[in-house]
Amino acid sequence: MYSISSLLITGIVALLAGLCIGMLYSRRLSPDSRKQRELERSLDRLLQQQKDYQHTVVEHFTDTSKLLGKLAESYRDVHNHLATGAGTLCNDENGNILRRIPDDSLADLGTSPRLEAVEPPRDYAPKVSPHATGVLNEEFGLDKQPEEPLIIEDTTVPKQA
Repeated sequence: MYSISSLLITGIVALLAGLCIGMLYSRRLSPDSRKQRELERSLDRLLQQQKDYQHTVVEHFTDTSKLLGKLAESYRDVHNHLATGAGTLCNDENGNILRRIPDDSLADLGTSPRLEAVEPPRDYAPKVSPHATGVLNEEFGLDKQPEEPLIIEDTTVPKQA
């Protein structure tokens, strides 16, 4: 009916298949793999929360920038209104104190200074003149006075009278 070799091969194949299925099943249900999946889910959740927070911060600063622009325009409009009123209502020189602010002057406020004029900060004081000693010189701050010889008396030997 069945030969011993075919039964033996079938048994070995079934044993190997059972071992593989058992290993996969034990890995899937082990506490370590559950903990790892929970950590991965919490990490994904935290990453999504951070992305949402960053998006909220960007929106906040964008809205703040727009509101500050509107505020600057409102201040300019109030100033121009006061300047117009002062010029109209005051007939003397005091009416010319306030001058109108042109509409394009607000665009100039956002321009950056020229990069040629920007210097890195210094951690020392620059020389006053080319012949002066700089702060990094070894002799800076030392007064040039002649040194007097230092006389040390010997106090170890008692004086005899």
